[in-house]
Parts: sequence; C-alpha cells; structure tokens
Amino acid sequence: MSLPEIINARFDRRSALKTGTAAVLAGGTAAVIGPATTSLFGAATARAQAPVFRHGVASGDPMPTAVILWTRVTPSADATPGSGAGDPVAVRWEVASDESFGSVLASGTHTATADSDHTVKIDASGLAPGRDYAFRFTALGETSPVGRTHTAPDPSATPDRLRLGVVSCANWEAGYFGAYRHLAARGDLAAIVHLGDYLYEYPRGEYGGRAGSVRAHDPEHEIVSLADYRIRHAQYKTDPDLSDLHARVPFICTWDDHESANDAWSGGAENHQPATEGEWQTRRAAALKAYLEWMPVRTGADARLYRRLRFGTLAELSMLDLRSYRSQQAKAGPGWRQVDSPDRTITGRDQMEWISAGLVSAPVTWKLIGNPVMIAPLIFPPLEPATTAALTQLIGIPQAGIPANLDQWDGYTADRRKLLQTIAENQVTDTVFLTGDIHTSWAADLPLDAAAYPGGPTAGVEFVIPSVTSQSMGDITKAPPRTASVVAETALTGVNRHLRYAELDSHGYGVLHVDAEQAQMDWYYLTDVADPNSGVRHGASFAVRRGGRLEQRPAPMV
Repeated sequence: MSLPEIINARFDRRSALKTGTAAVLAGGTAAVIGPATTSLFGAATARAQAPVFRHGVASGDPMPTAVILWTRVTPSADATPGSGAGDPVAVRWEVASDESFGSVLASGTHTATADSDHTVKIDASGLAPGRDYAFRFTALGETSPVGRTHTAPDPSATPDRLRLGVVSCANWEAGYFGAYRHLAARGDLAAIVHLGDYLYEYPRGEYGGRAGSVRAHDPEHEIVSLADYRIRHAQYKTDPDLSDLHARVPFICTWDDHESANDAWSGGAENHQPATEGEWQTRRAAALKAYLEWMPVRTGADARLYRRLRFGTLAELSMLDLRSYRSQQAKAGPGWRQVDSPDRTITGRDQMEWISAGLVSAPVTWKLIGNPVMIAPLIFPPLEPATTAALTQLIGIPQAGIPANLDQWDGYTADRRKLLQTIAENQVTDTVFLTGDIHTSWAADLPLDAAAYPGGPTAGVEFVIPSVTSQSMGDITKAPPRTASVVAETALTGVNRHLRYAELDSHGYGVLHVDAEQAQMDWYYLTDVADPNSGVRHGASFAVRRGGRLEQRPAPMV
C-alpha cells in the first residue's frame, strides 16, 4: 500500500489523479557490530566521477565471511541503462583492509554484459567475521570510487550491540533523499535495512509531494518493460545521497509493491491493466530481473527474496517478501468478510513455514523481522470529513471509517493469527517487526487479541518507520504540520490501545539499537524533503526490554 492512491472500490486512482479528485480528497571488533563512530575512510566517501562508474558502488547482505559487492559499468556512450547496447567488459574487483589497497585480501574478474544491463554483482567470500573492508572495481582503464563494507560477526560471537538504519518509500519526484544523507553521516551503522518502495513506477508528474514534483522521473511514462525498470533503477542510483550511503554501509533489502506496481499481489496489481500493459507475469518478471540486477541482494537460483541474516548470538534478521505469494486484496464493503478466510494468504505457505520455523529455532536473543506492511491491528474511529478523506487516500480505509487497511496484515488475519500464535505458543520471546510502507510512524505492542489489550498476551512489538519522501497525511491535506494530524493520532491511539505511538506528518528514517537488554527504535524527521539540504531532528524513542512491552524513552541511544 502506498501514496497517493484511492484503493477502495468507490475510487479509481488513475481517473482521480487525472481529474484532480485526489487533490480534493486530500566497528571492526567482535564486541560492536558495525564501524566505530570514526569512519575507516574519513569524513566523506568519493562520488563517482569516472564515466565508466557513473552509478556508483554498493554492498549488501553481509555474512560472517562474505558480502555482496555491486557496481554498473558504462562501456560506451550508447550503452545506457536499458539500451541493450554495449560490448562485454572485463571488470576487476578488489577487497582490502584499508582504502590504500596495499594488501588486497580478495579479488577477481567478472565480465559485465548487456544481458545483465552491464551490472556487476560479486559474492565476495573468504573474508573474516566482524571486520571493516574497502572495495573497488576497475574497468576500461578507470577505477571506481572506493566503497566500504562490513562483515557480520561470527555466529558464536556475542556482540555488545547492533545498530541498523531503517528506511522505506523513497519517491524521486516527491523530494530529495536527505534521510540517506543523514544516515551516511552517522558512522555507527552495521547495515541499512530497506523495507521496500526503493523506487516508484509512476509516470512523470503523477505522484509528487506537498511541493509538487521537485524533480522528474525517467522514463517519462509509467515503467512496464524490462528497459523501463532498468532506466528507473539507474536514475535512482545517481542520487548523490543514496550513492554516498550505498558506498558507506551495506544494505539489506526487500521489495514492496512499487518496485513492480502499486498494490501488487501474486496474480496482478491495482496499477496494472492487462489490456494495455500486457500480462502481469511478464511485467513482474521484468521488474524482478531489473531489481536483482541493480540491487545488492543475495538470492539463490530460485530468485527468492525472503532470507535470513545472522548477527552473532545477539540478533537474527528475517526479511519477508509480502508481494510475490499473496492472495489478491479483499475489497472494501462486502470484501471485509473475506479477510478471516484461511484460504487467503499474505506470505504464501512456504514462506509462512519458513518464518515460523526460523523464529522457533533461532539461537539468538532478538528475533528481528523485516516486514514490508504493517502487522499491528488498526481499527479506525469516526473522524471529521477532511481527516477521514486524507486517511482514506493515505492508508486505504473506507470513508465510513470502519475497520482496516486491507493491503496490510489486517486484510489477511488468518495468516497474522497463525504467525502470532506460533510465536506465543512456542514461547518465542523478544520478537521485533520492522515495518515500512504507509509513510507514517508507529510503535505498537502486538496483542493476540487487540480487544483484550493490555490485559491479554502479546507476541512482540512493531516499529513502523516513515517514508523517505513519499506523501504523508500532512502532504495530502496540506494542513500545517502538527495540526490536523494530531487529532487523528489521538483518535487512532485511543481506539487502538496497543498503538503506543503514531506520527502521521513527517518524513525521515529510523535507527534501531539492540543490545543484551533491550531493543530501541529512534525516529528522526527531516525539516523539509523539498530542500536538498534539509536538516533533521529527533522525533521519538520507544524501547522494549527483554520479555517486556513497549516503553517510551526520552532520548535516542548514543
């Protein structure tokens, strides 16, 4: 689910946007995972200057002895992304313990071809656990910018802490990626967890922010073909703030819907019209191929995006794919009767078995779940008309204000009940869901029965982080910040007592800190996403102690 869209049966997103209706509705040691505060490579990472490496470098999916390295080469002027042009190119890659590359620890050569859009993905192995590394590529007589990455600790190690940047929903047209710039400046993160909507498929000008479209999408039309998806991925990789962050910190990513099309499910999407855009499976295959080419993710032969990464005995992170296997979303009104059906699924059977077994057997303190859409129950009270209209557009509720966003786990309650009961019945403790998608911030306990909260049992907590740029409720209503949204937040948390925090206005990111005693999420909000130099402020902090429930904290972890 994403913005801006009118996903109820009574509204058509495309016609609404065309007619203006939408506007009317509107650490290199085993003790600390990640680098020390002082970066191994100084205050700034060089941006790509060489034409051959104009899309930068990246790393991802850190394991104890391996990490994915990524770049893209441009072998000739006509070999632009998506063109299918350009000769094969031999690309040398190197990993070293320092940026001078005096001692190269791992290296090799890869041939980049037009078949993979001249992208290069290397699973660099034979590395030592819990270490900082420098990496670079060389091709056609030019050398890429130097990137930095970090391996995970040994599975038997007991780290003091883990810090992760958490982001989602970055729309090129809706604003600048200041959240990435501020995360890159920290120097204390083991990885960036990207929960989806890394890019958006919409045509130029269709989906901007409060200030309109601050920069234009390429290609101009909605992306549908393999060439289209490649071009859009390439454009996002040229953002200087995203490029810097990729060069500094490994990413751990999953996709949500906009990497293919809005409200995607296993057999289609709301934003896909077979009559004019062809078969859904052809479009999805194109989107997935481009995603796997352009993103530093590790997959097997089956191209499965759900996977698990381990950080010693402290934490395990299970990344979910909630678009590829789900049943079609139920419709508002009569469709609400479908949400409890055990025949409908958001995970698919195999993924449900995988996540359930992994949580039960995890030999770690903290069980972290990268969860693209919100799992906490969300019941909507009656609100004044303008606020209801904004929330309808933002989250997908019916105008009458009754029960749920059917694109989230609220539309697949049998799967949610099964997973939370598995956690509770097997006494799996210290489970934390990390969630994106809805462009707003939330902290929630996860009750087995929301009506019984706070008296009944819970199965963990959920931290939902805001969008990097994509429209918030405040953007849609164009109300002054912290005015109309405060009324909605109070009403929502009043009806949903397990929701301990809600902030519906701001854009930004989260930083998750886990140690032996607690897991804490700190929310950070940008001053103005339309300003490429936007500042940032601390918004809120919530933590959960081992075996406990959410507690508000006065300040971020340092």
